[in-house]
Amino acid sequence: MLQIPIHSRRSALTAAILAVLAVVTIPSLAYSQEVVALVDGQPITSLDVEHRTKFLQMSTNKVPTRQEVLDGLIDEILEIREAKRFDIVVPDSEVDSSYSDIAKHMGVDTPKLTEILVKGGASADTLRQRLRAQLAWAALVRGRFKASLEIPDSDVEAELHLHNPDDKNDVGYEYVMRPIVFVVQSGSPDSVYEARKRDADALRSRFENCTDGIPFARALREVAVRDQVVKFSADLPAALRSILDNTDVGHLTPPEQTSEGIQMFALCSKKTTTADTPEKKEIRDQIFDQKFGAEAKRYLAKLRREAMIEYK
Repeated sequence: MLQIPIHSRRSALTAAILAVLAVVTIPSLAYSQEVVALVDGQPITSLDVEHRTKFLQMSTNKVPTRQEVLDGLIDEILEIREAKRFDIVVPDSEVDSSYSDIAKHMGVDTPKLTEILVKGGASADTLRQRLRAQLAWAALVRGRFKASLEIPDSDVEAELHLHNPDDKNDVGYEYVMRPIVFVVQSGSPDSVYEARKRDADALRSRFENCTDGIPFARALREVAVRDQVVKFSADLPAALRSILDNTDVGHLTPPEQTSEGIQMFALCSKKTTTADTPEKKEIRDQIFDQKFGAEAKRYLAKLRREAMIEYK
C-alpha cells in the first residue's frame, strides 16, 4: 500500500473521516477472533478485518474488498515492525495526540469520535493502529532516505517557473505578532461576546504601535496579552495571510471569536524573508510527496517479498 508523508496523510485522513459524521449507523457483524492471516506469525483476525472494513466504508463511502483490507493491515504490521527494528517506537501519547487532532477537525471531542466509530461498526483501536503505522513509517522513511528526499532550490525554482512563468509576486514574509484576548467565560450568552467585541474594536481604533499599545492592553480589565508569535507566510493559510497583509504594522487584526473569548493579533513586525514563499512551499511539498511515495513504495515492496504472509 503506497504511503504518503505524515503532514499530507493526516490532512487527507482528517478530511476522509469527516464523512463519518454523515453516516447512518451500520449494524455490526458478529464479533469473532478467528485468525484469517499471519504475517511472520503475527495474526490478523476476522475482527480486525471487520473493524477496518467498516472504518474504510465510513471514510470513503465505498465498500473495500476483503483483499484491500487485508493488504492494508498487513502493510501496517510490516511498517511498525520495520520501524521498531530501527528503534522507532511511536509512544501512545503521540498516537493520542493525532487521534485528538482528528476529533478537533471534526468538531468533536475524543470520546465522541470513539462513539462515532463504534456506532459505525468500527473501533478506536483500528484508527489508532493506522495512525501508529503512519507515524512510524513516516519517521522511518524520512530517516533512512533523508539524502534522496532533499529538494534542491533549483528544482523548486524550475517547477515554479514552469507553472507560473510570469509570477512577480514571489515574496515571503516573517510576521511577529502578539495575540490579545478579551477573555469571556465559557457558556456566556451572546450579549457578553458582543460587548467584548465592542471593547476590542475600541482598542483596535486607538492601537497605533506595539510599544505603547501592548502595555495599554495589559492594563485593561480581563484582557490577556499572550507571548510573541513568529510565523512565516509559507506556513499560514491563505485567509490568514490575507488578513495580515491587509493590516498595517503596529496595528491590530479584526477581532474574532474563539473558545477563550474575542481575539486579535497585534502585528508588531513584517519583513521579507529568504524562507520559502507560499508558492514555493507548495511546490516543495509536492516534489517531496512524489519522492517520498516512490521510496516508500519500493521499501514496502521489499518488506513484503521478505515476509512470510499466510492466508487462512
